[in-house]
Amino acid sequence: MSKYFFIATLIFIVSCGLINNNIEESKPDNLVSNSKTTESFNENTYKITDKNEKFLWREDRYDEELKDTFNTIIINEELSKSLSEPERAALAFVVTFIGSECNWDGGAKNDFSNLNCKALTALDLGYQCSDKHLDFLRQWFKKDKKVLKELEECPIVPYTANSQNTFNYINLKVKEDIISVEFGANGVNLRMAESWNWTETNQFQLENDNIRLINRDKSNIKREKFEW
Repeated sequence: MSKYFFIATLIFIVSCGLINNNIEESKPDNLVSNSKTTESFNENTYKITDKNEKFLWREDRYDEELKDTFNTIIINEELSKSLSEPERAALAFVVTFIGSECNWDGGAKNDFSNLNCKALTALDLGYQCSDKHLDFLRQWFKKDKKVLKELEECPIVPYTANSQNTFNYINLKVKEDIISVEFGANGVNLRMAESWNWTETNQFQLENDNIRLINRDKSNIKREKFEW
């Protein structure tokens, strides 16, 4: 669905008084599955199979409580349950830095430690930036110093923030020992009445019991103003 529906949804949230101005950003067609198992290097190697599937997309859904239709994130729950550990790690790294309808679990705690994000929950990694989340990624990226450095800036941004990024879609592709996570994302700054969007593909290589980010291909960011 278009970015305009997403912006309109955010504006509706603002008008309902749900925006929390005290929370700011910390820092800023169905695809066919195939099957082919990679060779095993040693007893600690994790096997992954070739695949090309949707992990996340957006759909219009009617909200019974608010009595209106909203564009919302949908997760491929069946795929989530069958992911290998390295695939979970690749997806988890990508979703760490962009929102997936993240919301406080029962209201924000003083330390902001209870932010629940759809994509992270589907990967069974707990709250955003929690020990469960970050320890899992640190273990899988233990030999990738650049990624470990990025994880030190784990953002905590609820979906009600005035400035935020969110996903349009995420596709997962696996070919031999390469895991590719392709996604499209939107961003918006309500105070500045500005929106933006881009696409990106992150490629990871499986190395026995760890993975490395080996390539990041990001499109130009398209920006525009809007009225509301």
